[in-house]
Amino acid sequence: MSRVLYFDCFSGASGDMILGALIDAGLPIEELRTALGSLALENVRIEANPTQRSGIGATSFGVVDGSLGHQAGRHHHHHDGHHHDHAHRGLSQICEMVDRSALSAACKDRSKRLFRRLGEIEAGIHQMPVEEVHLHEVGAVDSIIDIAGCVFALEWFGADRIVVSPINVGSGTVKCEHGVMPVPAPATARLVEGAPIYSKGPAVELLTPTGALILTDYADSWGSMPAMRVSQSGYGAGDRDFPDHPNLLRVLVGEEETSPQLQRIVVLECEIDDMNPQIFGLLMDRLHDAGALDVFYVPIQMKKSRPGTLVTVVALPQHREALSDIMFRETTTIGVRFREMERERLDRERIDVATPLGTVRFKVARRSGEAVILNAAPEFEDCARLAQEHGIPVKEVQAVATRAYLESRES
Repeated sequence: MSRVLYFDCFSGASGDMILGALIDAGLPIEELRTALGSLALENVRIEANPTQRSGIGATSFGVVDGSLGHQAGRHHHHHDGHHHDHAHRGLSQICEMVDRSALSAACKDRSKRLFRRLGEIEAGIHQMPVEEVHLHEVGAVDSIIDIAGCVFALEWFGADRIVVSPINVGSGTVKCEHGVMPVPAPATARLVEGAPIYSKGPAVELLTPTGALILTDYADSWGSMPAMRVSQSGYGAGDRDFPDHPNLLRVLVGEEETSPQLQRIVVLECEIDDMNPQIFGLLMDRLHDAGALDVFYVPIQMKKSRPGTLVTVVALPQHREALSDIMFRETTTIGVRFREMERERLDRERIDVATPLGTVRFKVARRSGEAVILNAAPEFEDCARLAQEHGIPVKEVQAVATRAYLESRES
């Protein structure tokens, strides 16, 4: 079984929330202090303290600037213009700090890549070279600690796969150096391109650029919790404690159930009663070409006693958006519902069987690597081809092929 981390982002995420959750799930704080101390950030210390959000125990991670005697700007305050660390550093200076640190080579490379990605996005927003940008997000002490710390922490856990839920970005507006902007802020919006997000809860920023940077870079897949045996769990606390909304990021650590027979799928459905039936054939072809595993139509009775068609599409979760787009563009439906589930598949292989009429491929199926064959069927295309070549019905070719297959098993 492989080790998996699942981030449940029901209240967004930030760098300090990610670190708080990972510490809460077992990351030794002293090892993190040693790793981050090698960055040579003077008068800075990190703290991880037990706290509560909506009555749920969690860990609050913080960066304290010893020269100023207070905590650096944290979650939900990345854009409010009140950073306490005024020594903002450029990208090249940060990369030099990382190179001089005691982080592993892999951690150094990934940290620099993350800093570069964030710097390039900020530069793109300001339309200027990356080294000329006033890098509040990249150059502040808390952002440096958050990014390098998360890279170290995720290497320490050694996950084979990281799965991230759809991210709650919050709502309302946020004050940043660009003025008052709608949530998500400009950098965050760029970072989550291609990732599933939604807006819910209090009218504040719940997803910060640093949180978006880490999660989008590390996510191997997005969606609901994978089948797993949980061994540890942890909660990272955001700064604010809302009365009706637990401001937490949850991480679950465990072993993934990796049975090759189990596969996560999504089922899409819609009903249609007002479309030219000639389009259904084209629709099926388009859906298969876009990655659908199966497409089928069922006649149904709809409102006002009208006959209609239930369209059902089975696919892998990553193809859902593309398939939904095809269903909206190519049909008259105004809504597509979907649900994720698991399916169990038999192990399959193809074998060639010699028959008096020619070679026919057979699809045989077993369960969980067992020797017993549960199903065996000749390929219809091979039978149809041989039937045409010999001028006999397809059903006769199928009978001959099946007999040859059974004889080959007995010999």
